[in-house]
Amino acid sequence: MTYYVLGPLAVRATPTGPADQLTAPKPRKVLALLLLHANLVVPVETLTAELWGCEPPASAQTTLQTYVLKTRRMLTHALGVCPARLANEILVTTSGGYRLNVGPGELDLHEYERLAAAGRAALAAGDDVEAARLLGEALGLWQGGALVDVRHGPVLRAEVQRLEEGRLSLWRQRIEAELRLDRHQAVLGDLGWLAARHPLNEDLQAQYMIALYRAGRRTDALEAFHRLRGTLQDDLGLEPSERVQRLQHAILTADPALDHAYA
Repeated sequence: MTYYVLGPLAVRATPTGPADQLTAPKPRKVLALLLLHANLVVPVETLTAELWGCEPPASAQTTLQTYVLKTRRMLTHALGVCPARLANEILVTTSGGYRLNVGPGELDLHEYERLAAAGRAALAAGDDVEAARLLGEALGLWQGGALVDVRHGPVLRAEVQRLEEGRLSLWRQRIEAELRLDRHQAVLGDLGWLAARHPLNEDLQAQYMIALYRAGRRTDALEAFHRLRGTLQDDLGLEPSERVQRLQHAILTADPALDHAYA
């Protein structure tokens, strides 16, 4: 069994097999929350808040039980196990909530977190080659936005935002390792895409400026600075940070340190 949340929500009996998916929106929310907290109890209150917000109906508990039953039926079909075993061992009712048990390697989120932790440890240890490899593998598990085809209520919205912020941080760390390895050409495409998606993120914009400069595109690097400055002024009434302004000056003066220093 393989579960996917780093992109469309999907459940597969084997990694290459067809996806078994719930189609009803609210059971999909239940499955999504259970997977984001796999092997942990998700309280009824948390599931209720996701499904109905601050005004659950009087029938909320009974309706939630119906959604869990639908999820169990889908998992029973996908796994090919009897309903009793699934209820007792996999999607379990606990005191005050529900727990979805997944094994090692069955959930893409768990593999992503394992690779990300190993990559960060390599980066902290100064092993940029290993860090770039591990962080790249972690990012490669994403197949679009987290739970991109699930309607987000208040709980899922916060969870997805947390995942996306962590993903962006991982992108910056991977690019940091690649720049230290002088692989600016290799990351220019990713940086251009990320810089366009996050025009106010000064860390990404600085990385993009450095990669452009090292690729012999000093004019483009300076244009990237001016775009950042214009966006900050227009949206927030702010100037770029002192660090980014120093970077611009270094590019203007062709400071040799830019050929070696990350920022």
